[in-house]
Amino acid sequence: MNHLINISEAASLGFHGLALIAREAPDRLNVRVVAKELNASEAHLAKVFQSLSKAGLVSSQRGPAGGFVLSKAAEDVSFLEVYEILESPVHLTDCPMGYSQCGFHACIFEQKLNNINREILKTFEDIKLSDFTTTVVNNGDQPRKDR
Repeated sequence: MNHLINISEAASLGFHGLALIAREAPDRLNVRVVAKELNASEAHLAKVFQSLSKAGLVSSQRGPAGGFVLSKAAEDVSFLEVYEILESPVHLTDCPMGYSQCGFHACIFEQKLNNINREILKTFEDIKLSDFTTTVVNNGDQPRKDR
């Protein structure tokens, strides 16, 4: 099934992983545990968390008690911030198709697609990591006791 909005696996892993880490705070979670919880590749998740760490969203500690913790409060982390770290910054252009020249005198979309893109961008800014951690807890998921 085609979707109008597709989120990459990296962005999905990043946000899901951050939600798990936020749920466990102040305890640390390592990549192995997060990968198991998400049924994901440890190698891919490690690359995702390396990017998040470089950007300052998480901090890591090596060793037996090591793992990742959030460097910012969950309510201060937006979906857009995570998305742009793992994908690339979002730039809205005049032409939603990315054309520098159009074959039409006036845009046939009449700014409709640009308005939709702006709404999506605003929604991504408004979605906070704390929204997801609340959902995780309300769905019955509880912090892990077996690390």
